[in-house]
Amino acid sequence: MSLHIEAKSGEIAETVLLPGDPLRAKWIAETFLQDAHCYNEVRGMLGYTGLYNGTPVSVQGSGMGIPSAMIYASELIRDYNVKNLIRVGTAGSFQQDIKLRDIVIAMSASTTSAINQHRLPGSFAPTANSTLFLNAVDYARVNNIPFKTGNILSADEFYDFEPENFKKWARFGVLCTEMETAGLYTLAAQYGVKALAIVSISDHLLTKEKISNEVREQGFVEMVQIALNCTNS
Repeated sequence: MSLHIEAKSGEIAETVLLPGDPLRAKWIAETFLQDAHCYNEVRGMLGYTGLYNGTPVSVQGSGMGIPSAMIYASELIRDYNVKNLIRVGTAGSFQQDIKLRDIVIAMSASTTSAINQHRLPGSFAPTANSTLFLNAVDYARVNNIPFKTGNILSADEFYDFEPENFKKWARFGVLCTEMETAGLYTLAAQYGVKALAIVSISDHLLTKEKISNEVREQGFVEMVQIALNCTNS
């Protein structure tokens, strides 16, 4: 048991999917896992463990933003010996050719957060684990699931004080924005575990299009399928 997760020892699998929304965690467990049971309800941040193709897998809500995500990732790694952390979330597109519901597999995560300034004397570049990344790409290709890969932005603000700032990131090829991946990739590097972020586009900063809350919660089947299969060697 940790401060924010009430699971007993052995209740959490070595592989954990990390949606920000706890209701998406519930949907993933009920839709994709067999014999799933809820191990965490602290602060309403639901966590479940079940079987996927006979292998134990957990799914844990992690909240919004780098600080919240890092709390859950830290406790999963330190207190429950988790080895694979896979974010399954939503993002806002910066690029014209990345449309609503497109899947982005994040190679790296730029950030507006100062989370690493006290860790290292320079500018750390948070990146995905290469094994998880390549496995995810291979699975998507074999199963004809369209996807994009590249650098994404983990922002500290959801409502930017300067709404046009995203165009500067877009000019440097950044694909989309979300709020957690840079923190997750940093912790994975710090503790020597594997991490990957797979996100689906839920809104578009250029066209101003958005999807519904229901689709955000339960509409990203292919993203979850990639996540569930990317730990295969």
